[in-house]
Amino acid sequence: MSKRLVTLGDSFTEGVGDDDPTAANGVRGWADRTAEQLAAREPGFRYANLAIRGKLLPQVLAEQLEPALAMEPDLVTLYAGGNDLMRPKVDIDGLMDSYETAVERIRSTGARLVLFTGVDGVEDALFRRIRGRVAIYNEHVRGIAARHGALLVDLWAMRQLRDRRLWAPDRLHLNPYGHTEVAIAVLDVLGVRHPLAGAELGPRDVLSPAQRRSQNLRWAQEHALPWVRRRLRGESSGDTLTAKRPTLEPVGSAALPR
Repeated sequence: MSKRLVTLGDSFTEGVGDDDPTAANGVRGWADRTAEQLAAREPGFRYANLAIRGKLLPQVLAEQLEPALAMEPDLVTLYAGGNDLMRPKVDIDGLMDSYETAVERIRSTGARLVLFTGVDGVEDALFRRIRGRVAIYNEHVRGIAARHGALLVDLWAMRQLRDRRLWAPDRLHLNPYGHTEVAIAVLDVLGVRHPLAGAELGPRDVLSPAQRRSQNLRWAQEHALPWVRRRLRGESSGDTLTAKRPTLEPVGSAALPR
């Protein structure tokens, strides 16, 4: 069992979409949920989460890798690249070269490492546009995980994540149901028994064309346009934030001042 968990990445690992006003940065997420289960089984367990929303893969590696390794973790999770894939142009092969270098560095410490593929967005118009990019990214991740002995959570294969009821209103981030599904997958890959269970949501509602148009218009006004404006200004949603758990702390301890 691990005693020191450090998680690296962007909004996915920070926990965006799983709102919790009592949590650092106002979000909980799969990483916090995973850490809670590990802490319940391992005395002295400590957890740091360095992920910050909006970060590109090069930023994650440049800003989070060295602080993470300095904590001498025995378990690390890494997900980054989703924001890069959404940019108009992206050099996936180049990104994954630096990603593999980071993976090799982490594994050389002896720490166990959990990696993630991207989600299959086939049922969402926004994600469907970059489905090919995600598939290429995923093949890189699978190969890197195999070469370096990393554990892999295959989000692409988790068909339940295609259900948009597991996603937040912004359509970009998982909601509490979705984050719980990821926590279950991580714990299963680690071989940890846990009481977490997936949501039983029942049949999906069938929307009329008018209802769908209304939903799409509201989403565009509330989420898409602000995202585009930030891109045009060269801003990120995480520009004013710092890591939610910048140092190893017992789970459930007070958040450090930000």
